Amino acid sequence: MDRLAKCPANYVPLTPLTFIKRASMVYANRTSVVYDEVRFNWRQTYERCCRLAYSLRSLNVAKNDVVSVLAPNVPALYEMHFAVPMAGAVLNAINTRLNAKNIATILHHSQAKVFFVDYEYVPQASEAIRLLMADLKDSSSAQYAMPLVIVIDDINKPTGIRLGELEYEKLIEYGNPNYQGEDLGDEWDPIALNYTSGTTSDPKGVVYSHRGAFLSTMSLIQGWEMKTEAVYLWSLPMFHCNGWTFTWGVAARGGTNVCIRNTTAEDMYKSISTHKVTHMCCAPVVFTILLEAKPHERREITSKVNILTGGAPPPAALLEKMEDLGFHIMHAYGLTEATGPALVCEWQSKWNQLPRDEQAQLKARQGVSILTLSDVDVKNKDTMESVPHDGTTMGEIVLRGSSIMKGYLKDEKETAKAFRNGWFFTGDVGVIHPDGYLEIKDRSKDVIISGGENISSVELESILFKHPAILEAAVVAMPHPRWGESPCAFVVLKTTGSLTETELLAYCRKKMSKFMVPKKVEFVKELPKTGTGKVQKVELRKVAKDLQISEKNTPKNKEISEKEIHLDQTRYHQEGPHHQEKVLAMSRL
Repeated sequence: MDRLAKCPANYVPLTPLTFIKRASMVYANRTSVVYDEVRFNWRQTYERCCRLAYSLRSLNVAKNDVVSVLAPNVPALYEMHFAVPMAGAVLNAINTRLNAKNIATILHHSQAKVFFVDYEYVPQASEAIRLLMADLKDSSSAQYAMPLVIVIDDINKPTGIRLGELEYEKLIEYGNPNYQGEDLGDEWDPIALNYTSGTTSDPKGVVYSHRGAFLSTMSLIQGWEMKTEAVYLWSLPMFHCNGWTFTWGVAARGGTNVCIRNTTAEDMYKSISTHKVTHMCCAPVVFTILLEAKPHERREITSKVNILTGGAPPPAALLEKMEDLGFHIMHAYGLTEATGPALVCEWQSKWNQLPRDEQAQLKARQGVSILTLSDVDVKNKDTMESVPHDGTTMGEIVLRGSSIMKGYLKDEKETAKAFRNGWFFTGDVGVIHPDGYLEIKDRSKDVIISGGENISSVELESILFKHPAILEAAVVAMPHPRWGESPCAFVVLKTTGSLTETELLAYCRKKMSKFMVPKKVEFVKELPKTGTGKVQKVELRKVAKDLQISEKNTPKNKEISEKEIHLDQTRYHQEGPHHQEKVLAMSRL
């Protein structure tokens, strides 16, 4: 038996790229993508991906080059999940909520060869490119050339916005529909690069392999029981762990991708009703958006909609309200390093006999491992002993399996720190119940999950410390009626009364992305500390739970968001030509 060897007939590298090729043959005429009035079938989507991959190669994109994209959930971003790896390159989908500084840092760290920008984010990207140019000029990174910048115009209603001669649809037009893509020699090759949060000065780039992406995708579509005629609504950003792998998963089932540019109640209800949506993923904040919808925004839900949710654990009462609307909720736990969801609260039929409040409590747990995880455990990180399955003894959640990341880009130290004793250490604290289901109790990394976005309290504190009037600062999570959690800052001033909450929040808005800005600032005389001088954040969290969020810091309704968008669009039209000239000049360097 030892003489039996691998050969092309019995061994082919695992990759999600096989999903779309199969979909183009098996489901050729089935609708693949819906976006406003635009419709594609799977044969057309596959051909568009082949064309784009060919054009990328024509632009000298080579094996393992990084292709970055800043875009909402539009067809172009979906297509790039296949086209970029088909060209042998690595896809880097950037969080659209990040500010220009964060984006510039990611472009520099990843050394992106090409930077695709949706027309809506041209001002944001232009500033990021300007900062990147300045950084390269002042550093010793002369070996890194500026990325080629290409605009993605709206495919449904083109705006005509350009940053140069190249535009996304032109690349599709000029590409070869018969291009088969580059051969994948090793399934361990990188397919995607995702940054943990982009909220730190030195963000960590998480590298996925073709093998890991394939196996994670297969596990999730099986665990969620996604059938062949699934209609998937893109309420979850595709930049979140590549849409929790469902960018590839919908192709594997020959389903339909319903793309929406904005996750508003009206757009979601309309899409669910019009296209008979069967599946969607989202953070718990989207529950609140759906529940708070105004009468004219709602549509009757006539069939069951399956929702996979993750992030901050949703309250049991919130789950009950969603079930009443016609949604069936499954809770998951994951992180960027685990290629998205690693645990799912797999439902057991015997639980159907329990009272609804008990069912909701069970659904709020993080659950059991997906199939491609070899093992999951909760351990004492000092002794590596497993905690008893009593639902009360806490330890660190550890994982191992083929869906775990390759490692952190250009960061051997952090990679070694994450991988120890044959396990990946999540940094999250949890318990295991007698039935083997896991539940998170705390986050040892003090990460705040707000509306599905990870916010580093350490980064916020470092920015606050830079204010000349601040002596000390500590940031913890506080409950938020819309976002689940939000940052609460406890501040000690050098001189009492020298700074107001309004002034400090204005300072924060200039220094960080909008979603990072604290929703509450509490001025205190001193911070609670241990005997060794460490801030006791456990005590601060207790205080934060009873604080009231300032109404002036929280958008009250949809109209406010629309005004902000209008102002951003107005600013672009006023400054657009100026921005275009700058970015065009940069892209030619």
